Amino acid sequence: MPQLAERMSRAVPSAIMAVAEKAKRLKAAGRDIISFSIGVPNFLPGEHVYAAARESLTHDSGQYGSNRGPDALLDAFLAHLKRNGFEGFERKHLCVGVGAKHVIFNVLYALIEEGDELILPAPYWTSHIDIARIMGAEVKIAHCGADQDYKLHPDQLEAMIGPKTKLLVFNNPSNPTGMVYTKDEIRALGDVLVKHDIWILSDDIYNQMIFDGIGWHHLLETHPELRNRLILLDSLSKTYGMPGWRVGFAAAPEALAQALVTLNSNHITNLPEVVCAAAVAALTGPQDIPQRMCVEFSHKRDEVMATFARIPGLSCPRPQGAFYAFPDVSFAYGKRHGDTLISNDVDFCNALLDAHGVACVPGSAFGEPNGLRISYTCKPAELTEGLRRFEAFCTELA
Repeated sequence: MPQLAERMSRAVPSAIMAVAEKAKRLKAAGRDIISFSIGVPNFLPGEHVYAAARESLTHDSGQYGSNRGPDALLDAFLAHLKRNGFEGFERKHLCVGVGAKHVIFNVLYALIEEGDELILPAPYWTSHIDIARIMGAEVKIAHCGADQDYKLHPDQLEAMIGPKTKLLVFNNPSNPTGMVYTKDEIRALGDVLVKHDIWILSDDIYNQMIFDGIGWHHLLETHPELRNRLILLDSLSKTYGMPGWRVGFAAAPEALAQALVTLNSNHITNLPEVVCAAAVAALTGPQDIPQRMCVEFSHKRDEVMATFARIPGLSCPRPQGAFYAFPDVSFAYGKRHGDTLISNDVDFCNALLDAHGVACVPGSAFGEPNGLRISYTCKPAELTEGLRRFEAFCTELA
């Protein structure tokens, strides 16, 4: 039998989806399962989005669309960028994709040669490292533990940049930690980056989910001179409750944006008309649902942190964005839950699921084996009950 391409030896299934699927199987088998595993916002967009989709269907052209994206969608995204303080972008700087993950794949395909170095702060989102490895990148991981609030420090970044470094992936707010960089922290990283001619992929998809009135800041705000080698990544999935609609965006230097358009022309061709109409409505219509959900997520964050504060030995930097928390559970290593020895994060999550029916993703999936990720997007009653079970499990360790 002919063999698969060698690159497939570097491709692995999503660890997040594996946990989510296990939780679904257990629930289907009759178990009472509460899942904190997958980052689905758990709300739907407003009626105006569905109305725009229905209207689009009545005028469906049945034709191929633009590889870059239709003008109405590009203009809606340009307006979104302007609201975030990014001036001067034009349609020629943009390209759409089938979700942010597809855009990341295309960006790395366009930029990474076999053996190029890619710097990735850990904890990282699993697809960042998985896609980089498929492309043949040499991934240099910057370990950023709970003791530094899971944030990349400028001296770490400076030490990791070398002659083969091609790209830094920077995610703010962070998936999986929910941490948000301050303006001063971003400025300090930018001071390093202006000295080195490398690309920067700025994964900004949680930029509308910021808590505590701290505001969201960006490298282009502190160092606009980075614009000719920085890619802004955004998506409708989290902000508008539209993960299944699959709409992602890149804003990039013109030559790279055109490369992404060329790649689209050779695989997806275009986003469906109905999807584009819904996306335009989401970006240009009422913003009350995203704003209301941001407030709700901040309250859920408070409930999560209050539970964590009652658990001796557990520590967790306070997240101020997205909808994740990433507690350090290494206090449990070497302890037992019943007959089960907890030696690592995987043991912890398996025992928690088996004993109390709570599904979390082990931190090792994100490059930080002392922790685990909790996605707190579930219904309020489920969150409260899941946290009660989590706390009970921790108190039962001996």
